[in-house]
Amino acid sequence: MQIGVNVPNFGPGADPGVLRAWARTVEGLGFDLLMMSDHVAVTPDVADQYPAPFYEPFTTLSWLAGITDRIRLGTTVVVAPYRHPLLLARMAANLNELSGGRFILGVGVGWARQEFAALGVPFEQRGRLTDEALRTVREAWADEDDYGAKRIPIWVGGNSDAAMRRAVRFGDAWHMLRFTPAWMRAAVERLPSTGAPALAPRIALRLTEKPVHDADRLAGEGTADQIAQDLAELRALGAETVLLDPFNGDPQETLRPETAWRALAAVAEIRKDHP
Repeated sequence: MQIGVNVPNFGPGADPGVLRAWARTVEGLGFDLLMMSDHVAVTPDVADQYPAPFYEPFTTLSWLAGITDRIRLGTTVVVAPYRHPLLLARMAANLNELSGGRFILGVGVGWARQEFAALGVPFEQRGRLTDEALRTVREAWADEDDYGAKRIPIWVGGNSDAAMRRAVRFGDAWHMLRFTPAWMRAAVERLPSTGAPALAPRIALRLTEKPVHDADRLAGEGTADQIAQDLAELRALGAETVLLDPFNGDPQETLRPETAWRALAAVAEIRKDHP
């Protein structure tokens, strides 16, 4: 099972130097994947959770591709309705080529109503627009002379039944986001017996000194032993890749990336003990 990291590309601590340090730390610790989230207009509903500055993921990942060697790069998740499908297909294909085939396109429908309004995109049609975008992207990529022959995995993000169905129809993996272990077990049972996509969940990463016993404890929260148990269970459930999300909701965290780096170092040690 591969393990990746969702790097915060926003907030008061985000700047080119910190983003470079994140990439070098994640790759240096031996992780397999580095991903970033997506917003275009930092409207008030976005700023409440992910304040400016916000580094656009395709631009930033293209830059990081040039200063990393091995690690895969991706979006968790790009909001499909925000860009014309052919632009999305072009940017993803170019980034994949420029990075030597290291790109993963994680896609979701989005949630920020004010951002949709700022971009002139109908919020109520975001599901249909995402389906159309995924269909168009796949059709565009079929022209290998133009878009390249290296295959780009598509991860469909979201925890709803609609997201699961979209992953079955269009995705290489279902990319569910921040959940309890019990939710994950139930989600796996809902997958169809045939034609199910791979599992590539994104879990929290919050390392604590004492065990967390809350009923609503997210996978990835707790002591090193609890995190190790969560990773082992996800592997047993069939997850091929797990993405760790060290951002736990306070934008001030972005000013102290060393806290997240220590937690990631602990996970790197868990991998050595449980390869």
